[in-house]
Amino acid sequence: MYFQGNRRRGEDGITVVIDFLLSNARLVLGVGGAAMLGIATLAVKRLIERAGRAADDEKVEQKMAESWEELSLVSASPTMIRKGIEGVVMKHVAKAAKQQKADLCQQPQASSLEVQPKPESESKRLQLCVLSLQERLQQYYHTRAALSPHEVQRAQSLALDICTEIQGFLHSRHPDMPLGEMSLGGSLLDDLQVVTADHACLLVPLQLEASLWRLVPGEETLLTHPLHWMVRRINLEYFPRGLSYWDRYLVGGYLSSEAVVNMFNKAVMETVNWPSISSTMDCLVRPVPGGPELRIEIRPGNGEDRARCSDQPLFISMLPLLREGDVVLTAQPELTSPWVNAWHLSLYPWETQRLTQLDTADDGHRRQTLKTLKAVCRLNPALRPLEAAPLANLILHLSDGESDWSESSLDVRFQQCITELIGYLEQGALHSYFKPAVNLLSSLSEDQVDQMGFMLYCAVSEPEILLI
Repeated sequence: MYFQGNRRRGEDGITVVIDFLLSNARLVLGVGGAAMLGIATLAVKRLIERAGRAADDEKVEQKMAESWEELSLVSASPTMIRKGIEGVVMKHVAKAAKQQKADLCQQPQASSLEVQPKPESESKRLQLCVLSLQERLQQYYHTRAALSPHEVQRAQSLALDICTEIQGFLHSRHPDMPLGEMSLGGSLLDDLQVVTADHACLLVPLQLEASLWRLVPGEETLLTHPLHWMVRRINLEYFPRGLSYWDRYLVGGYLSSEAVVNMFNKAVMETVNWPSISSTMDCLVRPVPGGPELRIEIRPGNGEDRARCSDQPLFISMLPLLREGDVVLTAQPELTSPWVNAWHLSLYPWETQRLTQLDTADDGHRRQTLKTLKAVCRLNPALRPLEAAPLANLILHLSDGESDWSESSLDVRFQQCITELIGYLEQGALHSYFKPAVNLLSSLSEDQVDQMGFMLYCAVSEPEILLI
């Protein structure tokens, strides 16, 4: 690569070219081209920094070669990148880089006072440079992802108090309603919640008579959806309608999840004396109106006992469910709409149990990797649409081919998760580990995939950008 010293500085420099390309990347290039441009920009930035620090032309050429090796990542990117766009972008970036190099070569050496950075900024820069990716991952996990035991205990204590209040209320007002023992569930109980303990799940098991009801797998229903199960009323010729408490919520011969949720909404959310409970718990407790979910919000009160109610609100989801063996069906109309009779097959217990089994067998850190990925996605606006289920299944799929999940290999597995996730986004599908017919990325919009793809492509060469 040859550089000429008579190039014009200013608006014709690399700044204008890169700013123009970046500002129009999403519109013109799409996810592949924009992602490629992001990687190219990072590499060119390194190129300029190295060229500016070089003492002579020989060192400049050596640093330039190293930087252009990084740009080879662009050509090695997955097939989504359009070849025509690649040539255009590389041409502009190379041209701008040549011009900027010429400008740098023409500039006189600055004085020692101008070059020497401030002690504070230098110490911070040195501190960041010293930390390896492995050390940054550990730091990120302990400071951002993992919750303090005190915070978890506080949230669980509040959720258990609400559980006790609701269960006592239902037993007194609806003593004939066949319910099992209510309990807490979800990520807060399984130590998989990250960033902050702001939500919990209250499990409300319904008790069905085995001789009167049958759980029908989704593949056997008219819906043909593997996660949309139905609960059929059977033996009506011998046990007529009305013998089971839950017969009153039948729609078309099936137990309606929507009708069950509406019943709990009226029996609990609209009937419980929430001001009285708020006074007892010394917190503001109220149902969250609107939407099909049964949600309760807990906020700090004005009393003296504020230790149990932090400034962060806690949301508790009340979840009616059915259990039969290892099958757990939940009443979540927001997931099964518009089918009023469909129940959602929850794969969360299977995924959590499998991760725990794998980590126990080889003393691995899959759950820590999952929590780190969850925190990254929650704190990064571009990756926020990625929920816990795709990330858990990503690690389960990766565990089939990778056996080393020790603490020393966390950085390798983290980078591998980024690469694998890019591939799934390109394909537009990440199949469930236990139900391959289910695409866990089907709910993402095209724009969301574009944003996530751009961010992850940039993280291929600079994974630290996800840990900021």
